[in-house]
Amino acid sequence: MLQYQETPIQEIHDMVLENAGLQLLIKREDLNHPLVSGNKWWKLKYNLMEAAKKNLETLVTYGGAYSNHIFATAAAASELGFKSIGIIRGEEVLPLNPTLAFAREQGMELQFISREAYRAKSEDQLEKFDNFYLIPEGGSNLLAVQGVREFASNLDVSYDYLCCAVGTGGTLCGLIEGVPNEKKIIGFPMLKGAEFLVEEIKKLSERSKHLTNWQLVYDYHFGGYGKSTPWLMEFIQRFKTAHNVPLEFVYTGKLMAGIYDLISSGFFPRGSIILAIHTGGLQVPR
Repeated sequence: MLQYQETPIQEIHDMVLENAGLQLLIKREDLNHPLVSGNKWWKLKYNLMEAAKKNLETLVTYGGAYSNHIFATAAAASELGFKSIGIIRGEEVLPLNPTLAFAREQGMELQFISREAYRAKSEDQLEKFDNFYLIPEGGSNLLAVQGVREFASNLDVSYDYLCCAVGTGGTLCGLIEGVPNEKKIIGFPMLKGAEFLVEEIKKLSERSKHLTNWQLVYDYHFGGYGKSTPWLMEFIQRFKTAHNVPLEFVYTGKLMAGIYDLISSGFFPRGSIILAIHTGGLQVPR
């Protein structure tokens, strides 16, 4: 099983929160593992156990050129003694970017396919592999939901709103499954045009079909997945300087920027406690 480091809950103090009468806490899951950090640890936990249980020696998964999931899966496979294969969207570009270079250094075999073939994700692409365990893009499946549900059900802190960045939706599903019904859950999609995620979440989470305590806010993708703006990059730097919390522009920077914008618009009632999940994604050893 992957090593896990217990993580703190850090309170953020500034005048914005004080003036709004709010308390903001961050669960620092970016500190739970040097390489398989944040939600990736929880999403991979039971998938890795299942692969070991079935004596499948190779992990096969999908991802883009800068994928946190590819980074984390390569590191997890190396730590636990699995072989790993990453099916990467798009043509190979040399020299490899830091994400793919790291994955290859961890022993992951990289196979590049066209964007059209990647979207299809056909079984034909997998026929050449033997004795493998398939983990979907982003790691989001029922076993991933199980892992995040375990994390959510063990949150030992008082809060009213639970906020999380959303990519493929698996992490949000686990939070919906794991937190008490009276808590409010807000997901911040990183994709432009992410309204389709509502149905994807309902496919992975039975509770999500019956509960009204969760919602997605679609206004904080900053141009789309993997895109940013000068303002966002400045926000990330200011936040790190002020609070010693590193963020990145794909997920956690947009999450925190979105939370602060909702605060400024009066979205959260005075006296509320907001708990934000730092889902890692920094892709640097700690």
